[in-house]
Amino acid sequence: MPGTDLAALDDPVGHSLRGHHAHLARWVGGAGTYQAGVATFATVPAEPGAGDWRDLARLLGSGELADLFSAPVAAPAGWEPVFDLAGYQMVLERPVEPVEPGTVVALGPADVPEMLALTARARPGPFWPRTVELGAYYGIREHGALVAMAGERLRPPGWTEISSVCTAAHARGRGLASRVVRAAAERVAARGERVFLHVAAANATAIRCYERLGFVIRGPVRFHGYRVP
Repeated sequence: MPGTDLAALDDPVGHSLRGHHAHLARWVGGAGTYQAGVATFATVPAEPGAGDWRDLARLLGSGELADLFSAPVAAPAGWEPVFDLAGYQMVLERPVEPVEPGTVVALGPADVPEMLALTARARPGPFWPRTVELGAYYGIREHGALVAMAGERLRPPGWTEISSVCTAAHARGRGLASRVVRAAAERVAARGERVFLHVAAANATAIRCYERLGFVIRGPVRFHGYRVP
């Protein structure tokens, strides 16, 4: 694991769509995105030309969102900005403390309505009806209700991104988010892969939480999306 290629993290969406998530991908030329309901992330070549942007427009459709996630590219003139947010990419540098048996449960398709409801309230980032197909998800229930969750999202070679980390408002401050992140990280390490994640630069509380778990900032990223002309 120590030798895992960090360069794969420079284009995590493209590497995922060409590799582990190829069965969930849609392509037109060199432009790719996920199937509807899975994720909105899109990819273009590292140095896109006019034809690549035309391919992305054909793939997504006029007026739709081109979610370029952390891609270090600039959309051409006429592509209206929808969001632009500073963030960080972080990588896990040490094993996490094992999760206490019986405290975290696996989540699946039957849990999607609750997962959608929790992410709608806690707003950890985009979560769609088919996002659960990207990988394994874990949750914590109290009195039968889902109060915390996290799971696997992007899967570039040798790596797995942990995402959708959230806790219900009334259950915060008790380390539940850390527990579900540890559960996800344990699974990733067990199959010989390394863990990374993304976080908004303004979310100092989350950054401190991840640093306590052993994550370090690899570098800044820019989350950005545009309306297809």
